[in-house]
Amino acid sequence: MLDKLRLVEARYAEMAERAAQPDFYNDPKAATKLLKEQKQLEPIVEAYRQYLKVQQEHKDLREMLDGTLDADMRELCQEEFTQSKKDLEELEQRLKILLLPRDPNDDKNVIVEIRGGVGGEESALFAHSLYRMYTMYADKHGFKVELLNYNETELGGVKEADFVISGDGAYSRLKFESGVHRVQRVPETESGGRVHTSTATVAVLPEMDTVDVDLRQEDIEMQVFRASGAGGQHINKTSSAVRLIHKPSGIVVACQEERSQLQNRERCMQMLASKLYEIEQSRISEEFSSERRSQVGTGMRNERIRTYNFPQGRVTDHRIGLTLYKIDSIMDGDLDEIIDALVTADQAEKLQKSS
Repeated sequence: MLDKLRLVEARYAEMAERAAQPDFYNDPKAATKLLKEQKQLEPIVEAYRQYLKVQQEHKDLREMLDGTLDADMRELCQEEFTQSKKDLEELEQRLKILLLPRDPNDDKNVIVEIRGGVGGEESALFAHSLYRMYTMYADKHGFKVELLNYNETELGGVKEADFVISGDGAYSRLKFESGVHRVQRVPETESGGRVHTSTATVAVLPEMDTVDVDLRQEDIEMQVFRASGAGGQHINKTSSAVRLIHKPSGIVVACQEERSQLQNRERCMQMLASKLYEIEQSRISEEFSSERRSQVGTGMRNERIRTYNFPQGRVTDHRIGLTLYKIDSIMDGDLDEIIDALVTADQAEKLQKSS
């Protein structure tokens, strides 16, 4: 590990030297790429330098303990030695995590798709609650939300909602949200006070550029229609909404929230590219045995991942057995405790496989 860290530090120093050259920005594309790599290596280098510092302190304290010290000084030195040993172990563990292969999509924006599932109108109302939860989470983290497609019911539920969450590391934070979300609560439409169980599905896709996926125009059928619902001055006046059908796969995507047909088509193409990328990644992951597949994963759409039980005020993530009794704050976008636990579980699993 230390040999690898020395190479990382050397690469980081090389990039810093290159960035200081007067002609560095003559090639903006190359400069952006180098600065991005430098930013990714920075936490590794900082942790490695801290590790070397603590390692030297630990060595010095060992030498002092091997020498002649009075009782008070020896006791103090022993305490510092014990603490430095603990710090070294923690830093070593942190460096192992930092050196794990990065998900190449972690820095991408995400396309989130929410669909009502089992439970009729109550599932649509729950889908709306999830849409609100994710938009509030995005707002707390300074992410931008851009609505692509929104189809609501008469009671204010959501049949389907597609939106982009943009921001640094958006995919790295939200990628474990894909799957079936289950709610247990008394619906507003229930007069008898009985608890119902309903579901909604969430899909989280890295936003891909059309150049990242092989998209042939002859494979795509385009349809235009009038948008419906709140969305802008062109709603119900012009056929600005766009629906694309990918004939080989049967995938259908739609966008109606942009102001022009051209903009909606461009957004649809990005959505289509992301969906085709997801299909290819799923095919690749299926080639691995179930033993090698991640427990946390990035969530298949048919996997029940989480239950929101309103009568008991709890939220349970079934993948890691985490239960939190703070459903109100979670539904208001306070998802960090769940997401951090999922990230930690995923890292622990990867560390175990790499050891």
